[in-house]
Amino acid sequence: MKNNVNPSILAMRDTGPSPEAEITRDIVKRGLIVAPVLIGISWLIWGEAGAWSSAYGLGLVLCNFMIAAGLVATTARISYALMMAATLFGYILRLGIVALAVMLVRNETWVDLMALGLTLIVTHLGLLFWEMRYVSASLAFPGLRPTAPASSDTISDENTDTVSNEDISATTEKATA
Repeated sequence: MKNNVNPSILAMRDTGPSPEAEITRDIVKRGLIVAPVLIGISWLIWGEAGAWSSAYGLGLVLCNFMIAAGLVATTARISYALMMAATLFGYILRLGIVALAVMLVRNETWVDLMALGLTLIVTHLGLLFWEMRYVSASLAFPGLRPTAPASSDTISDENTDTVSNEDISATTEKATA
């Protein structure tokens, strides 16, 4: 009888918590925090049409993030292969939806295309960079950083941010031994 130690990517799935939903919730909260400032600046520069365009653009951005997180969270529970396909084709689909949403309103009197375009670009990038400060990209905390250490014998953040190749190879050698 043969033991299959390395299952196929088609059979693997995620049953754990969904960090993308929590990250998106934070992004939406931060988007709602900056909304009055962004809309106010757009109103000062482009007038009433700029304010409405900025609000519309911010709504598109926040919906885009929520749809992306929903796709990843839902499909990861089914299969990693489906999650990868949903991520790739979902990006293309969401890009098309945002483009369609802009094309549908571009000739309306309440739309200023410069305000709408800048809002779409600045808020997508700005919210992602703002959230990047709170998401861990280290090996010790692969999802969200914990808010407080669980005990005094946990590894500090300064040690987890820089992992050398020697540390990784030593850990790999121990695991294979």
